[in-house]
Amino acid sequence: MEAENHTEISEFLLLGFSEDPELQALLFGLFLSMYLVTLLGNLLIILAISSDSHLHTPMYFFLCNLSFTDICFSSTTVPKMLVNIQVQSKGISYIGCFTQMYFMMMFSGLDNFLLTVMAYDRYVAICHPLHYTVIMNPHLCVLFVLMSWFIISWVALVHTVLMLRLTFSPGTEIPHFFCDFAELLKVAHSDTLINYIFLYVATSLVGVFPVTGILFSYSRIVSSLMQMSSTADKYKAFSTCGSHLSVVSLFCGTGLGVYLTSAVTRSSQSSSVASAMYTVVTPMLNPFIYSLRNKDVKGALGRLFSRAGSCL
Repeated sequence: MEAENHTEISEFLLLGFSEDPELQALLFGLFLSMYLVTLLGNLLIILAISSDSHLHTPMYFFLCNLSFTDICFSSTTVPKMLVNIQVQSKGISYIGCFTQMYFMMMFSGLDNFLLTVMAYDRYVAICHPLHYTVIMNPHLCVLFVLMSWFIISWVALVHTVLMLRLTFSPGTEIPHFFCDFAELLKVAHSDTLINYIFLYVATSLVGVFPVTGILFSYSRIVSSLMQMSSTADKYKAFSTCGSHLSVVSLFCGTGLGVYLTSAVTRSSQSSSVASAMYTVVTPMLNPFIYSLRNKDVKGALGRLFSRAGSCL
């Protein structure tokens, strides 16, 4: 029977937000606009950092990786949703669904790890300024990023392999606009105990560990700032953390919203809206947060536009 279920399944049905044609046209325009802004904003951040030697520092190296991850994060879900709205289809292939789920988990977890590493970078810069260049050397920065990719790739892979052993009925409907891991577990017809056990283990690694690292870093930063006598020095030191704190608050806040929405309400529409904030809105806002609150990035963007204008 299990083999039969696996061979019969050719696609899942993503129910999305609404079946109202007028609302779907509005959603198409809205999500297309947000996706294009996400691509443009994050690409500009990457180009500005890459082309400006003043920004070739650990903090901006991690920011460049975060922007790349945000582009991939949005690209995992939004293009497929836009295609489905455009062609009036709800289908996503069996392989396509699990591929989307894999990359969704990978880039979401990678965001967590990068934000944690960026918090550690700020901790070293403020609490150990004299040893900053020695501690945050290029080799360590690259190692942090590679380890993040390695760990989260394997976590997502194990999740996906465990999901592939489950059985689903033909025409299974997923009340979401993408192949969400939690929703797939709910509609599975076989025992999901092992999946939930690994989910809890993985959550402690990909969720609890990064949050703990961020809280520890900022607790040490606050403790160090309290020892400074000059208010100007305190403001100057903490201002370098403003953009990162804003992004962390936005990312963790929307992520918590997704969890609470799915735990408290059974409304699929509420869960989809919360997930849209997490997967689409947050990656779109990150470039604005860093460009508006950071003088170095604003200066680099200005120089990038000046060079582009002179070449025309």
